[in-house]
Amino acid sequence: MPPRTLASLAHALSVAPTVEAALVSLAEALAELDRFAQLALVHYDPRRQLLKERLQPAGDSVKTTSIDTALDHLPNKERLQISAANQFVDFGDTSDEFAQLFHMTPFQEAGWLAVRGIRFEGHLSAVLVLYETRKIFGTRTSDRFAPSVALFELAYLRFLEHEARGEAVRTLEDVTQRVHGEYERKLAALEQKLLRASGEMAAVPAERGRVVAVERELAQATEEARRARSRADAVEATVTAAVEQLEKAHIELHRRNEALRQKTRTLYLIDRVLTLDSSTDEPRQLVDGLLSLVGDDMHAQRCSLMLRAPDGNSLYLAAARGLAPNVPEGYRVAIGEGVAGRVAQAREPLLVRDVSEARTHPLLRDQYFTTGSFISFPLVYHDELVGVLNLTNRALHGVYVDEDVERVRLLGLVIALIASQARLPERLVETLSVR
Repeated sequence: MPPRTLASLAHALSVAPTVEAALVSLAEALAELDRFAQLALVHYDPRRQLLKERLQPAGDSVKTTSIDTALDHLPNKERLQISAANQFVDFGDTSDEFAQLFHMTPFQEAGWLAVRGIRFEGHLSAVLVLYETRKIFGTRTSDRFAPSVALFELAYLRFLEHEARGEAVRTLEDVTQRVHGEYERKLAALEQKLLRASGEMAAVPAERGRVVAVERELAQATEEARRARSRADAVEATVTAAVEQLEKAHIELHRRNEALRQKTRTLYLIDRVLTLDSSTDEPRQLVDGLLSLVGDDMHAQRCSLMLRAPDGNSLYLAAARGLAPNVPEGYRVAIGEGVAGRVAQAREPLLVRDVSEARTHPLLRDQYFTTGSFISFPLVYHDELVGVLNLTNRALHGVYVDEDVERVRLLGLVIALIASQARLPERLVETLSVR
Protein backbone atom coordinates (compact mmCIF):
# COMPACT_ATOMS: atom_id res chain seq x y z
CA MET A 1 0.00 0.00 0.00
CA PRO A 2 1.45 3.47 -0.90
CA PRO A 3 2.18 5.91 1.97
CA ARG A 4 -0.87 7.74 3.21
CA THR A 5 -0.79 11.49 2.42
CA LEU A 6 -3.34 14.13 3.45
CA ALA A 7 -4.74 14.10 -0.10
CA SER A 8 -5.13 10.30 -0.18
CA LEU A 9 -6.55 10.31 3.35
CA ALA A 10 -9.13 12.95 2.37
CA HIS A 11 -10.15 10.80 -0.60
CA ALA A 12 -10.38 7.65 1.55
CA LEU A 13 -12.53 9.46 4.12
CA SER A 14 -14.80 10.88 1.43
CA VAL A 15 -15.58 7.42 0.01
CA ALA A 16 -15.72 5.56 3.35
CA PRO A 17 -19.21 3.99 3.71
CA THR A 18 -19.15 3.85 7.52
CA VAL A 19 -17.50 5.45 10.55
CA GLU A 20 -15.58 2.21 11.07
CA ALA A 21 -14.11 2.34 7.55
CA ALA A 22 -13.10 5.99 8.07
CA LEU A 23 -11.43 5.07 11.39
CA VAL A 24 -9.40 2.30 9.67
CA SER A 25 -8.17 4.87 7.09
CA LEU A 26 -7.17 7.23 9.91
CA ALA A 27 -5.29 4.39 11.65
CA GLU A 28 -3.34 3.73 8.44
CA ALA A 29 -2.32 7.40 8.33
CA LEU A 30 -1.19 7.15 11.98
CA ALA A 31 0.92 4.07 11.20
CA GLU A 32 2.84 6.15 8.63
CA LEU A 33 3.86 8.52 11.46
CA ASP A 34 4.18 6.15 14.45
CA ARG A 35 3.57 2.41 14.10
CA PHE A 36 3.55 1.92 17.88
CA ALA A 37 0.88 4.53 18.67
CA GLN A 38 -2.65 3.39 19.61
CA LEU A 39 -5.87 5.02 18.39
CA ALA A 40 -9.49 4.71 19.57
CA LEU A 41 -12.81 6.50 19.01
CA VAL A 42 -15.16 6.59 22.01
CA HIS A 43 -18.84 7.54 21.53
CA TYR A 44 -20.30 9.86 24.17
CA ASP A 45 -23.94 9.98 25.34
CA PRO A 46 -24.61 13.65 26.29
CA ARG A 47 -27.96 12.86 27.91
CA ARG A 48 -26.51 10.28 30.32
CA GLN A 49 -23.05 11.95 30.36
CA LEU A 50 -21.36 8.59 29.77
CA LEU A 51 -18.52 7.42 27.52
CA LYS A 52 -20.24 4.46 25.81
CA GLU A 53 -18.73 2.38 23.02
CA ARG A 54 -15.00 2.31 22.21
CA LEU A 55 -14.00 1.66 18.59
CA GLN A 56 -10.35 0.63 18.11
CA PRO A 57 -8.84 -0.21 14.70
CA ALA A 58 -7.36 -3.71 14.43
CA GLY A 59 -5.90 -4.18 10.96
CA ASP A 60 -8.67 -3.85 8.36
CA SER A 61 -11.43 -4.15 10.97
CA VAL A 62 -12.61 -2.28 14.07
CA LYS A 63 -13.03 -3.84 17.52
CA THR A 64 -16.01 -2.49 19.46
CA THR A 65 -16.16 -2.68 23.26
CA SER A 66 -18.41 -1.12 25.89
CA ILE A 67 -16.81 0.99 28.63
CA ASP A 68 -19.78 2.90 30.24
CA THR A 69 -17.54 5.39 32.05
CA ALA A 70 -18.59 8.82 33.30
CA LEU A 71 -16.73 11.80 31.87
CA ASP A 72 -16.49 13.18 35.43
CA HIS A 73 -13.77 10.61 36.15
CA LEU A 74 -11.36 12.83 34.19
CA PRO A 75 -9.65 15.81 35.90
CA ASN A 76 -11.71 18.99 35.77
CA LYS A 77 -9.22 20.99 33.67
CA GLU A 78 -8.77 18.26 31.04
CA ARG A 79 -12.52 17.51 31.00
CA LEU A 80 -13.39 21.13 30.19
CA GLN A 81 -10.74 21.29 27.44
CA ILE A 82 -11.98 18.04 25.89
CA SER A 83 -15.60 19.30 25.97
CA ALA A 84 -14.46 22.47 24.15
CA ALA A 85 -13.02 20.21 21.36
CA ASN A 86 -10.89 21.31 18.32
CA GLN A 87 -7.53 20.30 19.85
CA PHE A 88 -5.70 17.44 21.54
CA VAL A 89 -5.60 17.65 25.35
CA ASP A 90 -2.34 16.33 26.87
CA PHE A 91 -2.56 14.37 30.15
CA GLY A 92 1.17 14.76 30.86
CA ASP A 93 2.55 12.66 33.73
CA THR A 94 -0.89 11.11 34.44
CA SER A 95 -1.13 9.70 30.90
CA ASP A 96 -0.60 6.04 31.83
CA GLU A 97 -3.16 6.25 34.65
CA PHE A 98 -5.96 7.66 32.50
CA ALA A 99 -5.03 5.51 29.47
CA GLN A 100 -6.40 2.58 31.49
CA LEU A 101 -9.72 4.46 31.78
CA PHE A 102 -10.02 4.27 28.00
CA HIS A 103 -8.91 0.57 27.99
CA MET A 104 -5.70 1.34 26.08
CA THR A 105 -2.97 -1.36 26.14
CA PRO A 106 -0.11 -0.15 28.41
CA PHE A 107 3.42 0.23 27.00
CA GLN A 108 6.47 -1.33 28.63
CA GLU A 109 7.70 2.20 29.28
CA ALA A 110 5.87 5.45 30.03
CA GLY A 111 3.58 6.85 27.34
CA TRP A 112 1.78 10.06 26.37
CA LEU A 113 -2.03 10.25 26.32
CA ALA A 114 -3.79 12.89 24.18
CA VAL A 115 -7.59 13.15 23.90
CA ARG A 116 -9.56 15.33 21.47
CA GLY A 117 -13.30 15.99 21.76
CA ILE A 118 -15.66 16.12 18.76
CA ARG A 119 -18.77 18.30 19.07
CA PHE A 120 -21.97 18.01 17.04
CA GLU A 121 -24.87 20.49 17.19
CA GLY A 122 -23.35 22.19 20.24
CA HIS A 123 -22.79 19.01 22.29
CA LEU A 124 -19.87 16.64 22.82
CA SER A 125 -20.52 13.61 20.59
CA ALA A 126 -17.29 11.56 20.77
CA VAL A 127 -13.64 11.67 21.83
CA LEU A 128 -10.59 10.55 19.84
CA VAL A 129 -7.90 8.92 22.03
CA LEU A 130 -4.21 8.82 20.96
CA TYR A 131 -1.73 6.88 23.13
CA GLU A 132 1.94 7.06 22.09
CA THR A 133 5.31 6.15 23.56
CA ARG A 134 7.41 8.92 25.06
CA LYS A 135 10.19 10.19 22.83
CA ILE A 136 13.37 11.93 23.96
CA PHE A 137 13.83 13.74 20.66
CA GLY A 138 11.52 14.85 17.85
CA THR A 139 8.02 16.21 17.52
CA ARG A 140 5.13 14.58 19.36
CA THR A 141 3.00 12.27 17.21
CA SER A 142 -0.14 14.14 18.29
CA ASP A 143 1.26 17.37 16.78
CA ARG A 144 2.11 15.77 13.42
CA PHE A 145 -1.16 13.81 13.42
CA ALA A 146 -3.41 16.89 13.98
CA PRO A 147 -4.12 17.63 10.24
CA SER A 148 -5.21 14.02 9.65
CA VAL A 149 -7.48 14.14 12.72
CA ALA A 150 -9.07 17.38 11.44
CA LEU A 151 -9.97 15.61 8.17
CA PHE A 152 -11.40 12.63 10.07
CA GLU A 153 -13.44 14.92 12.32
CA LEU A 154 -15.00 16.54 9.25
CA ALA A 155 -15.87 13.12 7.82
CA TYR A 156 -17.25 11.94 11.18
CA LEU A 157 -19.50 15.00 11.43
CA ARG A 158 -20.80 14.25 7.95
CA PHE A 159 -21.77 10.76 9.09
CA LEU A 160 -23.63 12.27 12.07
CA GLU A 161 -25.34 14.81 9.80
CA HIS A 162 -26.35 12.00 7.43
CA GLU A 163 -27.87 10.06 10.35
CA ALA A 164 -29.69 13.17 11.60
CA ARG A 165 -30.99 13.87 8.12
CA GLY A 166 -32.16 10.27 7.75
CA GLU A 167 -33.99 10.52 11.07
CA ALA A 168 -35.66 13.74 9.93
CA VAL A 169 -36.72 12.11 6.65
CA ARG A 170 -38.14 9.08 8.50
CA THR A 171 -40.08 11.37 10.83
CA LEU A 172 -41.40 13.31 7.85
CA GLU A 173 -42.44 10.09 6.11
CA ASP A 174 -44.26 8.93 9.25
CA VAL A 175 -46.18 12.23 9.44
CA THR A 176 -47.03 12.05 5.72
CA GLN A 177 -48.24 8.46 6.03
CA ARG A 178 -50.42 9.33 9.02
CA VAL A 179 -51.93 12.30 7.17
CA HIS A 180 -52.47 10.19 4.05
CA GLY A 181 -54.02 7.36 6.08
CA GLU A 182 -56.38 9.75 7.83
CA TYR A 183 -57.28 11.24 4.46
CA GLU A 184 -58.07 7.81 3.00
CA ARG A 185 -60.19 6.84 6.01
CA LYS A 186 -62.21 10.03 5.80
CA LEU A 187 -62.55 9.63 2.04
CA ALA A 188 -63.82 6.05 2.44
CA ALA A 189 -66.32 7.13 5.09
CA LEU A 190 -67.58 9.96 2.92
CA GLU A 191 -67.91 7.63 -0.08
CA GLN A 192 -70.03 5.30 2.04
CA LYS A 193 -72.20 8.21 3.11
CA LEU A 194 -72.49 9.30 -0.52
CA LEU A 195 -73.56 5.83 -1.62
CA ARG A 196 -76.13 5.58 1.13
CA ALA A 197 -77.37 9.07 0.39
CA SER A 198 -77.60 8.28 -3.34
CA GLY A 199 -79.67 5.16 -2.64
CA GLU A 200 -81.97 7.03 -0.30
CA MET A 201 -82.32 9.85 -2.84
CA ALA A 202 -83.74 7.44 -5.40
CA ALA A 203 -86.46 6.51 -2.90
CA VAL A 204 -86.86 9.86 -1.22
CA PRO A 205 -86.20 12.98 -3.39
CA ALA A 206 -85.99 15.07 -0.21
CA GLU A 207 -82.54 13.58 0.55
CA ARG A 208 -80.96 15.35 -2.44
CA GLY A 209 -79.77 18.21 -0.22
CA ARG A 210 -77.99 15.75 2.06
CA VAL A 211 -76.06 14.32 -0.90
CA VAL A 212 -74.88 17.80 -1.85
CA ALA A 213 -73.67 18.39 1.71
CA VAL A 214 -71.74 15.10 1.68
CA GLU A 215 -70.09 16.00 -1.63
CA ARG A 216 -69.11 19.38 -0.20
CA GLU A 217 -67.60 17.67 2.84
CA LEU A 218 -65.67 15.32 0.54
CA ALA A 219 -64.25 18.28 -1.42
CA GLN A 220 -63.22 19.97 1.84
CA ALA A 221 -61.43 16.81 3.05
CA THR A 222 -59.58 16.57 -0.28
CA GLU A 223 -58.37 20.18 0.05
CA GLU A 224 -57.17 19.57 3.61
CA ALA A 225 -55.17 16.55 2.42
CA ARG A 226 -53.59 18.64 -0.35
CA ARG A 227 -52.55 21.32 2.16
CA ALA A 228 -51.08 18.68 4.50
CA ARG A 229 -48.94 17.34 1.64
CA SER A 230 -47.78 20.87 0.79
CA ARG A 231 -46.74 21.44 4.41
CA ALA A 232 -44.85 18.12 4.41
CA ASP A 233 -42.99 19.12 1.22
CA ALA A 234 -42.09 22.47 2.77
CA VAL A 235 -40.71 20.78 5.90
CA GLU A 236 -38.56 18.45 3.78
CA ALA A 237 -37.20 21.38 1.74
CA THR A 238 -36.34 23.25 4.98
CA VAL A 239 -34.51 20.23 6.41
CA THR A 240 -32.50 19.79 3.18
CA ALA A 241 -31.48 23.48 3.10
CA ALA A 242 -30.49 23.39 6.79
CA VAL A 243 -28.28 20.33 6.28
CA GLU A 244 -26.53 21.96 3.29
CA GLN A 245 -25.85 25.12 5.31
CA LEU A 246 -24.48 23.02 8.16
CA GLU A 247 -22.10 21.20 5.81
CA LYS A 248 -20.81 24.51 4.44
CA ALA A 249 -20.34 25.86 7.97
CA HIS A 250 -18.30 22.79 9.00
CA ILE A 251 -16.08 23.10 5.92
CA GLU A 252 -15.44 26.79 6.62
CA LEU A 253 -14.73 26.04 10.28
CA HIS A 254 -12.19 23.40 9.29
CA ARG A 255 -10.51 25.86 6.89
CA ARG A 256 -10.23 28.51 9.57
CA ASN A 257 -8.93 26.04 12.14
CA GLU A 258 -6.25 24.87 9.70
CA ALA A 259 -5.21 28.47 8.92
CA LEU A 260 -4.98 29.25 12.65
CA ARG A 261 -2.91 26.11 13.24
CA GLN A 262 -0.47 27.11 10.49
CA LYS A 263 -0.11 30.64 11.89
CA THR A 264 0.45 29.29 15.40
CA ARG A 265 3.10 26.90 14.07
CA THR A 266 4.85 29.74 12.22
CA LEU A 267 4.94 31.93 15.34
CA TYR A 268 6.34 28.99 17.30
CA LEU A 269 9.12 28.50 14.74
CA ILE A 270 9.96 32.21 14.71
CA ASP A 271 10.22 32.08 18.51
CA ARG A 272 12.59 29.09 18.22
CA VAL A 273 14.72 30.91 15.64
CA LEU A 274 15.01 34.01 17.83
CA THR A 275 15.73 31.85 20.89
CA LEU A 276 18.51 30.10 18.98
CA ASP A 277 19.97 33.48 17.96
CA SER A 278 19.94 34.69 21.56
CA SER A 279 21.48 31.50 22.98
CA THR A 280 24.57 31.16 20.75
CA ASP A 281 26.95 33.31 18.74
CA GLU A 282 28.97 30.44 17.25
CA PRO A 283 28.42 30.65 13.45
CA ARG A 284 28.58 26.88 12.76
CA GLN A 285 26.02 26.04 15.45
CA LEU A 286 23.79 28.96 14.44
CA VAL A 287 23.65 28.14 10.71
CA ASP A 288 23.02 24.42 11.38
CA GLY A 289 20.23 25.30 13.78
CA LEU A 290 18.55 27.68 11.32
CA LEU A 291 18.59 25.09 8.51
CA SER A 292 17.31 22.34 10.82
CA LEU A 293 14.35 24.44 11.97
CA VAL A 294 13.11 25.36 8.50
CA GLY A 295 13.90 21.90 7.08
CA ASP A 296 11.94 20.08 9.80
CA ASP A 297 9.00 22.46 9.50
CA MET A 298 8.75 21.99 5.72
CA HIS A 299 9.37 18.20 5.98
CA ALA A 300 12.33 18.47 3.61
CA GLN A 301 14.50 15.35 3.54
CA ARG A 302 17.07 17.23 1.47
CA CYS A 303 17.80 20.92 2.13
CA SER A 304 20.68 23.38 2.00
CA LEU A 305 21.55 26.94 3.00
CA MET A 306 23.90 28.85 0.66
CA LEU A 307 25.40 32.19 1.71
CA ARG A 308 26.89 34.92 -0.44
CA ALA A 309 30.68 34.67 -0.73
CA PRO A 310 32.89 37.69 0.09
CA ASP A 311 33.66 38.20 -3.62
CA GLY A 312 29.95 39.00 -4.18
CA ASN A 313 29.85 36.94 -7.39
CA SER A 314 29.12 33.47 -6.00
CA LEU A 315 27.33 31.50 -3.30
CA TYR A 316 28.96 28.92 -1.04
CA LEU A 317 27.33 25.93 0.69
CA ALA A 318 27.14 26.86 4.39
CA ALA A 319 24.97 24.01 5.70
CA ALA A 320 23.18 21.02 4.17
CA ARG A 321 21.20 17.92 5.00
CA GLY A 322 20.65 14.88 2.77
CA LEU A 323 22.85 16.03 -0.16
CA ALA A 324 25.00 13.67 -2.19
CA PRO A 325 28.52 12.97 -0.79
CA ASN A 326 30.14 14.62 -3.83
CA VAL A 327 28.79 18.04 -2.74
CA PRO A 328 31.07 19.20 0.14
CA GLU A 329 30.52 22.13 2.46
CA GLY A 330 32.02 25.25 0.99
CA TYR A 331 31.12 24.23 -2.57
CA ARG A 332 30.61 27.34 -4.70
CA VAL A 333 27.95 28.19 -7.29
CA ALA A 334 28.33 31.29 -9.45
CA ILE A 335 25.47 33.75 -9.26
CA GLY A 336 23.42 33.26 -12.42
CA GLU A 337 24.28 29.56 -12.82
CA GLY A 338 22.17 26.57 -11.73
CA VAL A 339 18.96 26.83 -9.76
CA ALA A 340 20.42 28.54 -6.67
CA GLY A 341 22.50 30.93 -8.79
CA ARG A 342 19.56 31.97 -10.95
CA VAL A 343 17.33 32.48 -7.90
CA ALA A 344 20.05 34.62 -6.31
CA GLN A 345 20.35 36.70 -9.49
CA ALA A 346 16.59 37.17 -9.96
CA ARG A 347 15.88 37.48 -6.21
CA GLU A 348 12.57 35.75 -6.80
CA PRO A 349 11.55 32.35 -5.28
CA LEU A 350 11.30 29.32 -7.54
CA LEU A 351 8.64 26.64 -6.98
CA VAL A 352 8.79 23.43 -9.05
CA ARG A 353 5.99 20.88 -8.65
CA ASP A 354 6.95 18.40 -11.41
CA VAL A 355 10.33 16.64 -11.48
CA SER A 356 10.43 16.95 -15.28
CA GLU A 357 10.68 20.73 -14.83
CA ALA A 358 13.68 20.37 -12.51
CA ARG A 359 15.77 18.00 -14.65
CA THR A 360 16.85 20.81 -16.97
CA HIS A 361 18.06 22.86 -13.97
CA PRO A 362 20.15 20.52 -11.76
CA LEU A 363 20.22 21.62 -8.11
CA LEU A 364 23.78 21.49 -6.73
CA ARG A 365 24.84 19.03 -9.50
CA ASP A 366 22.33 16.44 -8.22
CA GLN A 367 19.88 15.51 -10.98
CA TYR A 368 18.05 12.84 -8.91
CA PHE A 369 14.85 13.90 -7.14
CA THR A 370 12.85 11.31 -5.14
CA THR A 371 9.84 13.64 -5.32
CA GLY A 372 8.64 15.96 -8.06
CA SER A 373 8.80 19.21 -6.12
CA PHE A 374 11.28 21.69 -4.59
CA ILE A 375 11.53 25.32 -3.44
CA SER A 376 14.52 27.61 -3.90
CA PHE A 377 14.12 30.88 -1.99
CA PRO A 378 16.38 34.00 -1.96
CA LEU A 379 17.35 35.52 1.40
CA VAL A 380 17.40 39.33 1.12
CA TYR A 381 17.88 41.88 3.90
CA HIS A 382 17.72 45.66 3.27
CA ASP A 383 17.91 45.00 -0.49
CA GLU A 384 21.18 43.07 0.00
CA LEU A 385 21.45 39.42 -1.05
CA VAL A 386 22.32 37.23 1.97
CA GLY A 387 21.95 33.77 0.43
CA VAL A 388 19.57 31.14 -0.95
CA LEU A 389 17.55 28.47 0.89
CA ASN A 390 16.81 25.19 -0.99
CA LEU A 391 14.17 22.63 0.08
CA THR A 392 13.36 19.37 -1.77
CA ASN A 393 12.32 15.73 -1.26
CA ARG A 394 9.28 16.45 0.89
CA ALA A 395 8.54 13.58 3.28
CA LEU A 396 5.88 11.00 2.32
CA HIS A 397 6.17 11.96 -1.38
CA GLY A 398 4.45 15.30 -0.82
CA VAL A 399 4.36 18.24 -3.22
CA TYR A 400 5.16 21.86 -2.33
CA VAL A 401 2.45 24.42 -3.20
CA ASP A 402 2.10 28.22 -3.23
CA GLU A 403 1.09 28.29 0.45
CA ASP A 404 4.43 26.65 1.34
CA VAL A 405 6.31 29.42 -0.50
CA GLU A 406 4.52 32.04 1.61
CA ARG A 407 5.43 30.11 4.76
CA VAL A 408 9.09 29.96 3.72
CA ARG A 409 8.95 33.70 2.90
CA LEU A 410 8.19 34.59 6.53
CA LEU A 411 10.84 32.22 7.92
CA GLY A 412 13.31 33.44 5.28
CA LEU A 413 12.94 37.05 6.42
CA VAL A 414 13.83 36.05 9.99
CA ILE A 415 16.78 33.92 8.82
CA ALA A 416 18.07 36.75 6.61
CA LEU A 417 17.80 39.18 9.54
CA ILE A 418 19.71 36.89 11.93
CA ALA A 419 22.35 35.98 9.32
CA SER A 420 22.97 39.67 8.57
CA GLN A 421 23.07 40.79 12.20
CA ALA A 422 25.41 37.90 13.14
CA ARG A 423 27.57 38.44 9.99
CA LEU A 424 27.26 34.74 9.20
CA PRO A 425 28.38 34.97 5.51
CA GLU A 426 31.69 36.64 6.47
CA ARG A 427 32.38 34.71 9.68
CA LEU A 428 31.44 31.24 8.45
CA VAL A 429 33.50 31.42 5.25
CA GLU A 430 36.63 31.65 7.39
CA THR A 431 35.91 28.24 8.98
CA LEU A 432 35.16 26.40 5.70
CA SER A 433 37.53 25.18 3.03
CA VAL A 434 35.81 27.05 0.21
CA ARG A 435 36.77 25.89 -3.30
